[in-house]
Amino acid sequence: MMWIMENLGTILISALLVIAIIAVIIILIKNKKEEKKSCGSNCSFCKICDSQEN
Repeated sequence: MMWIMENLGTILISALLVIAIIAVIIILIKNKKEEKKSCGSNCSFCKICDSQEN
């Protein structure tokens, strides 16, 4: 029990980082399923999108 109390700050920060990483992964998977582009979808200025559309 003493070890947990001594390392509580580290444990909490680590838990928050893990939650943040999981949230980012979930958002990326959701966007991929909805076929959203991560670049902002401003294809008029994007060489990659222009080549894919032609």
